[in-house]
Amino acid sequence: MSPALMDLSKYRSSYRSEKSGVVRALWFFVGLPLLRCQLLPSSSIRARLLRLFGAEIGTGVVIKPGVRVKYPWLLSVGDHTWIGEDCWIDNLGPVQFGNNVCVSQGTYFCTGNHDWSDVAFGLIVLPIHVHDGAWICARATVLPGVTIGEGAILAAASVATKNIPAFAIHAGNPASFVNSRRLKETRGGAVMAAAQ
Repeated sequence: MSPALMDLSKYRSSYRSEKSGVVRALWFFVGLPLLRCQLLPSSSIRARLLRLFGAEIGTGVVIKPGVRVKYPWLLSVGDHTWIGEDCWIDNLGPVQFGNNVCVSQGTYFCTGNHDWSDVAFGLIVLPIHVHDGAWICARATVLPGVTIGEGAILAAASVATKNIPAFAIHAGNPASFVNSRRLKETRGGAVMAAAQ
């Protein structure tokens, strides 16, 4: 007897957005195109636009052109965080960036997945948390339910399938530990290693 095949006609999403269809339509047809627009002159305008649609955006946040956010009302960004060009925050669930987080260009944050053991391919939604001082490098991917610890680094083109501890550097697909991050601090023109 052959195993059961996928039957996507049985798929019934239990997902419900926190906002009405009108708000979602306004975001997709007006807000999102403005956010992604190359002609928008400043990050402060992008931050105000995201706030208008319910995002929590701190002070001094840099948001580059081409950024895509599925649902701004599920996004929280701390102070002085940078979000690079063409970053895609595919947030069916909450995505939280702490303070001083660097999200490099072309990164992808995915909060939704499917139950591959379910014939109907049921939806699974889990949050993503990126703590203070972390760096998500260019073209990296962060998968549902992952927490990136304080000061941690996810290397370029890497895929985080599990949590990354504080001040750890992970690389590869799936990302694995390669080194510890040691910060340096500039004082009076001299670079000094930070105590850890």
